[in-house]
Amino acid sequence: MNRARRGVTEAETNPMSIPQSGGGLIEHPSQLAEYLAAGCKPKAGWRIGTEHEKFGYCKDTLEPLPYEGTRSIRTILEGLRDRHGWAPVDEGGKIIGLTKGGANISLEPGGQLELSGAPLETIHETCDEVNAHLADVKDITDEIGAGFIGLGAAPIWTHEQMPLMPKGRYKLMDGYMQKVGTMGRVMMRRTCTVQVNLDFSTEADMVQKMRVALALQPVAAALFANSPFFEGQPNGHKSWRSRVWRDLDPARTGMLPFVFDEGFGFEAWVEYALDVPMYFVYRDGVYVDALGQSFRDFLKGELPALPGEKPTLSDWADHLTTIFPEARLKKFIEMRGADGGPWRRLCALPAFWVGLTYDQAALDAAWDLVKGWDAQTREALRVAASVDGLQAKVGTIDMLELAREAVAISEQGLRARARPGSGGLVPDETHFLNALKESLETGMSPADELLARYGGDWGGDLTRIYDDYSY
Repeated sequence: MNRARRGVTEAETNPMSIPQSGGGLIEHPSQLAEYLAAGCKPKAGWRIGTEHEKFGYCKDTLEPLPYEGTRSIRTILEGLRDRHGWAPVDEGGKIIGLTKGGANISLEPGGQLELSGAPLETIHETCDEVNAHLADVKDITDEIGAGFIGLGAAPIWTHEQMPLMPKGRYKLMDGYMQKVGTMGRVMMRRTCTVQVNLDFSTEADMVQKMRVALALQPVAAALFANSPFFEGQPNGHKSWRSRVWRDLDPARTGMLPFVFDEGFGFEAWVEYALDVPMYFVYRDGVYVDALGQSFRDFLKGELPALPGEKPTLSDWADHLTTIFPEARLKKFIEMRGADGGPWRRLCALPAFWVGLTYDQAALDAAWDLVKGWDAQTREALRVAASVDGLQAKVGTIDMLELAREAVAISEQGLRARARPGSGGLVPDETHFLNALKESLETGMSPADELLARYGGDWGGDLTRIYDDYSY
């Protein structure tokens, strides 16, 4: 199946690990925008790429899984390789990922296991993929006394307990994060997300989708808020993961007000990305330290890390993966605002965004919902969502009511898509929103449910979360 038909591509869906493949030497700056524009696809070629991360732990000690050992991340990766037909991805003689059928399994810095799903046509296929993956993982972990849990942040573990995976990229990032923010190392080791990668047809389509994506990320953060605990106690936020991202590195995170400026397009994204300091250049299996250096200098052959050398499109593709705003543009758009969670919400997240963006009437309705907001309102919603979740209020905006409107638009979009499942027995994808509709009926996000359990039948014993919420 060729790239144009597939939409979101497997080589690009893994933002934190496997080096990208982009092409030859950059001979003219115009190639940077052309690289992004090459993502434009006819609607028939649009696909859905879902990613989700989860924490592994030892069932007897409730401590995080190390990389090495009988009961370890490495054992799980090797088990998936040997039993379930995944091809290994090695770095420095160590297995650090897997690939199969357009999907990747990779490691986040603290050992969080991530499935970067294949580009698929429907949410039905996405949910089947998620379920098959979790079953394969459980097949291995049950034998070694390990488990996995879906949360936005590690509820109990300290920084010192978290291993750093043996990947050159992460070693570079780990030290740099301490220089540019207060929460970067927390993000790396102790947070998990679920996100979806979606296609666009034209530059104008990309612009509309990026604006809707950024404006409504706080709604996703509120609906999927699932990290109210940190280091063994309530942290005062419904989404601590979202709070962490606000103090990571202002040069590469945030709500990107310029996306809403007149004239925004591929060129404007290039100018923004060129001003984001570099992390590395990948050469011959080695991550060359380019921390804080300028891709603009690289284009001129003046990068201190590689004097006299000019970048390839693969270097540009790599650089784009080191930018972490709430919605990210590559050859597709990544929706990045949601906490990791239970399996039903791993299917609900792509359903929410596909419904909002893959039907034009729904996309227009979503834009009508948010187009009157200014940058201060969008940022205030982001902050309020992390603190108060569905109970957030910003001026006259009530988050719960806003979420109800957004989910209703998404439902209309999914119904209009009319993609059947189960051999035609299920007429569309709307039932994947049921988990969100239940939250809207109760006014409670997963974080609210966790806090109720903590103060109720758990009696303040946070270790109960592992038995009650693991996959």
